[in-house]
Amino acid sequence: MRLQADHPMNVPDAIDASTRAGLVRRGTRLAFVTLGYNLLEGFVAVVAGLSAGSIALVGFGADSFIEVTAGGVALWRLQADREPGRRQYAERRSRWLVGACFLGLAAYVSIDALTALWRGERPAESPVGIALAAISVVLMPVLARAKRRVAAALRSGALTSESRQTSLCGWLSAILLGGLALNAAFGWWWADPAAALAMVPIMLQEGIEGLRGRSACAESCH
Repeated sequence: MRLQADHPMNVPDAIDASTRAGLVRRGTRLAFVTLGYNLLEGFVAVVAGLSAGSIALVGFGADSFIEVTAGGVALWRLQADREPGRRQYAERRSRWLVGACFLGLAAYVSIDALTALWRGERPAESPVGIALAAISVVLMPVLARAKRRVAAALRSGALTSESRQTSLCGWLSAILLGGLALNAAFGWWWADPAAALAMVPIMLQEGIEGLRGRSACAESCH
């Protein structure tokens, strides 16, 4: 069952102030870790992508920088948690901003993947890109799971939306890893952009729901 748009703001707090403060601190630490890693990931991916002529790697790096924006929004939402009135405003605005990030990411991935398929560009092998994607495949789901727990405890649809973006980074990392590995092993240059296009509908759904002010977590906020 899907929650109503204002559900996270109208449900009375079920946790005491000290527990809430602890959750905010944990969420803040997770957001900072994600921000730091995404900055590093984006820089390495863009440099490696330009070096190898890989549109997929460059696009993945751009995705990382978009996620930095979403992470900054999540930090703003967490800092506003101490004041109930400010918390409600930040919840609405944060969810809208994260939704916009999803739509921006969907547009970039679509253009990037279609361009790669149209031009038939064949990137060189990138061991650095493969290593980066492998690390992200392991790390991103762990961070996303921890963020979802904090978001559910705080009953924040905005924070849950941001955790979903971290999950998407994990999926995109897997797609990138598969594409780079298939290109390196068999010369299947088209595998990465084709798989990336399969993720676009999910990104669009999350973005539209965010702009409408609907919780991406639906059930997890119960």
